Amino acid sequence: MTSIVDFMRGPWCIAIYTWREGIRKKTLVGFLILSLLVIFGSTFLSAFLDPSAESDMELKLIKDICVTTISIFGVLITIFISASVVPNESENKVIYTVLSKPVRRVQYLLGKFLGVQFIIIVNLALMGGLFFIALYLRQRVLPTLLLWSILLTYFEFLIISAFTFAISCAATSSVLPTIGGLFIYITGTLTEYLKDVEVRSGQSGEFFDEMIGWVAYGLRNVLPNLQHFSLKMQILDRAPNDPPTDVLIPNLVVYGLIYAISGFIMAYLIFRRKEL
Repeated sequence: MTSIVDFMRGPWCIAIYTWREGIRKKTLVGFLILSLLVIFGSTFLSAFLDPSAESDMELKLIKDICVTTISIFGVLITIFISASVVPNESENKVIYTVLSKPVRRVQYLLGKFLGVQFIIIVNLALMGGLFFIALYLRQRVLPTLLLWSILLTYFEFLIISAFTFAISCAATSSVLPTIGGLFIYITGTLTEYLKDVEVRSGQSGEFFDEMIGWVAYGLRNVLPNLQHFSLKMQILDRAPNDPPTDVLIPNLVVYGLIYAISGFIMAYLIFRRKEL
């Protein structure tokens, strides 16, 4: 037990330092403020409109805007911070100072990764919390379905963060990891369509189309399916306090953790071979 505490002391200090530095980044703060303004505007602006004009369609539109805002700006924040923490410290030479102390590379990476997760959780909590309060004030019912959605959304961000973080360990700037993170997010949300591409390519009989089908098959089986974590349609169509259906929350949590651990292991394998 003592050895575990001693091992985690270094990563914890690095995580806190990473969190403090991350929340000071102007780009990150800009993303957060803009997302909060969109959520605030879409949910509370209707209070100044004619109350008789309110309808289920208006409420559904507000929910759609807020859920989409949390998803888009949350992904941007996740990719931006995950792609920049390691390259920025390499560029500023801070990493040499840290690794010259009795800190292992795995401890350094673990601390940076935990710090990134603190930033993501805080930003997601602020956006989701504002949306939660807005729904409660409008419907006077605790939107517990939204809480489940926020939980699953975090594990979606965790997967994106882990693999973006892994790419950043091989890069000298944040440009390549940012592009890689966007690729993971886009392909992860389009995984269901890769199956259609695979089927159609196999029906043509041409070599080039079959090769595309093989690529689609490989991507579909390797990349995470991020659509599994979306409860958007349930939030739009169901009562705010209904339990989520057609999803197994524990299974998705394990699914997200497996991909996240795989991404972190990949980051460590890359980073330990990096010349510093």
